[in-house]
Amino acid sequence: MALLGGTLAGCSSKNSSADGGDSKKLSIVFYPNESAKDYLTSRNELKAKLEKATGKKVEIKTTTDYNVAIEAISSGKAQLAFMGADGYIKARNLNKAVEPILTESGPDGTFKGASYRSYLMVPEKEADNYKTNGKYSLDKVKGKKISFVSASSTSGYAVPTYEIQKHFKLKNKDSFAESGKFFSKVLYGNSHPGSAVNLLKGDVDIAAFDDIDLTPFLKVTSGNYSDAGSVFTVKDDATAPFVDYRGQKVVNISTLPVQNGPVVANTKALSDKDKKAIQKLFTSKEVSDDPKLFAKDDAKVPALWHKKGDKSQLLKVDDNWYKPTHELIGK
Repeated sequence: MALLGGTLAGCSSKNSSADGGDSKKLSIVFYPNESAKDYLTSRNELKAKLEKATGKKVEIKTTTDYNVAIEAISSGKAQLAFMGADGYIKARNLNKAVEPILTESGPDGTFKGASYRSYLMVPEKEADNYKTNGKYSLDKVKGKKISFVSASSTSGYAVPTYEIQKHFKLKNKDSFAESGKFFSKVLYGNSHPGSAVNLLKGDVDIAAFDDIDLTPFLKVTSGNYSDAGSVFTVKDDATAPFVDYRGQKVVNISTLPVQNGPVVANTKALSDKDKKAIQKLFTSKEVSDDPKLFAKDDAKVPALWHKKGDKSQLLKVDDNWYKPTHELIGK
């Protein structure tokens, strides 16, 4: 697998790659979460399907930094990217040629319920300290030590900080990003598992992360995925980086919906023919019925998408659908 280095981070964000849409090869870049070894099988299956759709050789580019992926797609060094909504919007602000082309549907196969969840989690033994009048509240988060995923993460930063900003009636979120301002300490996990581990090992009081990237490692042992106060336990067979934390419990004090992230294309670096071919194959049952690409909650090996219902599939999408996230993050 090709690991993207710092060279891509310095690429121009205004001009597309010279490879252009007529190249005999394509590349797709992944965020750190989906770059993990656990997703190797699913990434390779995606590669095979992209090659089938376009007839071109496809290169997988993994990263350890959100911003490297954003720069790669905005500059055209990658023609495709698997991203969250916030990262897509940042890439589009750098280059309007960046467009969403696919997103995961809701359980009924439509845009209804096409979302996942963002959490603010605390250790189980501390959970009651975050209650006001018997209900979980954000009242006590100010001054705490917190871990986010990345400043470019939708569910691991943009959504939870928006909720905190709204709760405390602040004009902006500028004070959230650095230690010693709103929070006494701010860490970044650089991935959803990384943010969760910051909490489990005691480096922070609160951590932000989502449900879909932690499904392979954590399970709900009391409550459910949607309600505040639910208990999440690290699985007994959890793999790295959770091996040392098996059996530990955390509680969500806030749960918020997040629009499903897109597969995006740099339309100056990807031909319209290839884009349409990818959309045609990836919205078919060949993809939605492929367990290497769509995994159920109890699957032993995670996949890039989640089979939340029998009709779960990928849908064609454009920028208009992401208007709520544009408004939420103010871009």
